[in-house]
Amino acid sequence: MSLAERLRRALHAPAPELVLLAGDADDIAFADSPAVEAAVLVPITDRAEPGVILTRRTDTLRRHAGQVAFPGGRVDPGDADVVAAALREAEEEIALDPALVEVAGLADRYRTVTGFEVTPVVGVVPPDARTARREAEVADIFEVPLAFLLDTANHVEATVEWQGRERHYYEILWDDFRIWGATAAMIVNLSRRLRWTG
Repeated sequence: MSLAERLRRALHAPAPELVLLAGDADDIAFADSPAVEAAVLVPITDRAEPGVILTRRTDTLRRHAGQVAFPGGRVDPGDADVVAAALREAEEEIALDPALVEVAGLADRYRTVTGFEVTPVVGVVPPDARTARREAEVADIFEVPLAFLLDTANHVEATVEWQGRERHYYEILWDDFRIWGATAAMIVNLSRRLRWTG
């Protein structure tokens, strides 16, 4: 069975007892306001030991500056759906050819503290797929072994005080990169879903 098929089965399997992270918007004032629809691509390299392509955002961006993230962004009016948005954003940010992405399915949505409702689109890409960073948005492109990201031993729970309230979040440390916040939460959700389905 191909990697894409294994992921597709895991993403579509019913999991009624699965506990997932839904978001961190309950801690903020605009939790009741409509969320902005967004999508990210979770590009998994099709190799014997699959990896996940991630980016580190530039320090000059207005939102989430310097943070590790999946390529992605808001869903534009011209996008057919969240899959189209994720593929478009990945092409814009890391020059990943959409034709090279075999979409396995949608992972669980996550609402960010900044008011975005993010749908992760899981896709399989060839191990030699070429990427190039858009310098205005992306400082680094790097790959982390999928097994490392899914290993619960690497999911560190942390706490920070923000706007007078204590907030809990996950972080994953890989080399010199700190993966935390919404990106780490989406990885934790994916890990739980894949473990549920074996």
